[in-house]
Amino acid sequence: MSLNWKEIDLVLSELPLVGCHVQGVVQPAFDTLALYLYRPGRAITLLLSLTPNGCRIHETSRAIKKPAKPLRFEEFLKARVKGARIESAEQLFEDRILRFVLAKDDEVTYLYARLWSNAGNVILTDTAGTILDCMFRRPKKAETTGGVYNPIQPDKPSKRQFEIRELPGDESFNARIDSWYEGHEGTLSLESLRLDLDRVFNQKESKLSSLLSTMEKKKEEFADGDRYRRLGDVLTANLYRMRRGDAWLEAENFHEGNAVETIRIDPLLSPQENAEAFFEKARKARTGAVELEKEMAEKTLELEKIKAEYERMKRVEDPFVLERFLRKAKTAPQQVERKYPCLVFRSGPYTFLVGRSASENDDLLRHYVKGFDIWLHARDYPGSYVFIKTVRGKSVPLDVLLDASNLALFYSKGRTSGQGELYYTPVKFLRRAKDGKKGLVLPTQEKNLHVRLDEARLKRLAESAEGL
Repeated sequence: MSLNWKEIDLVLSELPLVGCHVQGVVQPAFDTLALYLYRPGRAITLLLSLTPNGCRIHETSRAIKKPAKPLRFEEFLKARVKGARIESAEQLFEDRILRFVLAKDDEVTYLYARLWSNAGNVILTDTAGTILDCMFRRPKKAETTGGVYNPIQPDKPSKRQFEIRELPGDESFNARIDSWYEGHEGTLSLESLRLDLDRVFNQKESKLSSLLSTMEKKKEEFADGDRYRRLGDVLTANLYRMRRGDAWLEAENFHEGNAVETIRIDPLLSPQENAEAFFEKARKARTGAVELEKEMAEKTLELEKIKAEYERMKRVEDPFVLERFLRKAKTAPQQVERKYPCLVFRSGPYTFLVGRSASENDDLLRHYVKGFDIWLHARDYPGSYVFIKTVRGKSVPLDVLLDASNLALFYSKGRTSGQGELYYTPVKFLRRAKDGKKGLVLPTQEKNLHVRLDEARLKRLAESAEGL
């Protein structure tokens, strides 16, 4: 149960807060704050709680348990408001927003407590409304140091009618609230955290399950790989019956007991190119199926780990442990530059990738380069593949092309001659050689370039090298 605005007004009316000095600050939980106040003849422990479905303010007679390690906001308030005098304490606009005006030495600050379930916060500002710090930092709402917080009156008053609820006992309203929450606050806090835990894990599980479902459909497509090979055989046997521009071929499928089959073909390709396209689909299905099985096994294991972690976290009783886990789970991982499994060189905004073996060349082609990246290779010598990672919206300058060409010649058998021919083309114009060695490709639309090794250029590139 959260307090409504009438109950908050009653709490404030019972407490002589104006004139009290802040003698201490304790943050016993991530969503709870206690202020130790004193005025001659009266000591008050004022509890502020932002627990969802349990937002409240009241005096408490219970001992406040200190955390093993002081929290950030507690330490901040100790430095800024300990010793301050409360000049005024009021609720604004009947909207469950409290403002305490605090004076310390020559400084005046405003301490706001917004007692809204799932949107509560405690914020300290200067008199202009500039935020000094918050219990919960929320950059998207500008509730962070340097932001501005000046509560404004709602455009329309709430239509809901509120009344002060009857609580057992004949003490003050503050005392009755304190007694009621004594048996409920830990449960309320844990319940809200566990609901949050459910949401976090449901999102993770749903995302992975959806991905596995997509992979399962892809697996079914790869299962047709052998069919593509058989159709390629049929096309090869019927090349003499096909013409460029045909969209269909009707022929006997000798793999299926000579049953007549209608096969869709590409009218833009020659008969031989159409047959090769079916064989290429079969090869991709074979290699893709192996990679897909491996990735599906990894994702299935990841899903099992998530489910096991969820079961473990559901048994946690310490709200601090749950809160820390949820905060970490919701924090987006920082974007880290992808590490390449090869030699890496830089030239301005351009990155050069140099494969050191057939396996690295193949890995780069499969996972690290895209269609518009540039591939270079020595024409008459065995050697490394060199890729230029292109910059979106920019063509590759000649000087960058010469840098990459020097690397391609240097990391080939042509290095000893000091010069040689190279060819280059965008990655999208590379085709894997049929039944060729790992990483072997056949370029199309390639261009030639004659290069002499430039020692100064190679030295500059060496200074930017990674992976050597």
